[in-house]
Amino acid sequence: MKIGILALASIGNHDVVAPVSAFAALAYPEVDLVFHPQCFEVDGHFAGSDARRAAAFLDYANDPGFDAIWFLRGGYGSNRILSTVMPQLGAAARHKAYLGYSDMGFLLGALYARGIGRPAHGPMASDIRRKGGDATVARSLGWLARGDRQGLEPGLDGRPAAAFNLSILGALIGTPWLPDLTDHVLLIEEVSEAMYNIDRLLFHMAHATQLKGLAGVRLGIVNDITPNEPEWGETLEFMMDRWCRELGVPYLGRAEIGHSQANHVVPFGIA
Repeated sequence: MKIGILALASIGNHDVVAPVSAFAALAYPEVDLVFHPQCFEVDGHFAGSDARRAAAFLDYANDPGFDAIWFLRGGYGSNRILSTVMPQLGAAARHKAYLGYSDMGFLLGALYARGIGRPAHGPMASDIRRKGGDATVARSLGWLARGDRQGLEPGLDGRPAAAFNLSILGALIGTPWLPDLTDHVLLIEEVSEAMYNIDRLLFHMAHATQLKGLAGVRLGIVNDITPNEPEWGETLEFMMDRWCRELGVPYLGRAEIGHSQANHVVPFGIA
């Protein structure tokens, strides 16, 4: 199986190549990981210019020789190439899996909205650097290469699902890139935000007309919360109950997704 690796947002990590390649060679010998040269280009904040990142994505997505695209890392920037790449995706792009999370939610959402490929929220190649990173990336490689369900988020219950970083979801709301999530269970996660901003993002979710048909919402990992002055005074569970009531959907409890070693795979749609 040939898997193309791309960095479509922030600058790529050279120190990921050796460990993730070595792990794949030992644990998944049927996998050929191919890092696009674009991964390690630099244009200010980004791994190459918008045009270069768009061209790299189209290069691999439209190449029938690749079975899947696995994103190297997140950061910020994949939204800047959506209007360029989406109209140019051909037949080969429709037969691939696409896997990542965080900023890659922009691409996953846009692909799912257009019925292109098999997008999934899950660990990226750079997660090999986490403590226990082998187990983290094994969930993604196992699902991509072997259809292994052991790496799937354990609460998936047969209903269609989708997963997003909450900030990315907020940015997608009101745009044509947000897929129709009617009857889906929505899983959300967040990192490095203050509680007041998490609350503001939940307000946005609760009052988004595009999300009124959800089957329910689950909350993943919320970590590295920045200090709130004064102390916030509400728990995440309280906030989720409150905003899900305003959205008019049930809060279905916690989920094992997010910016941590415990991140699991959530295929968009039915797993």
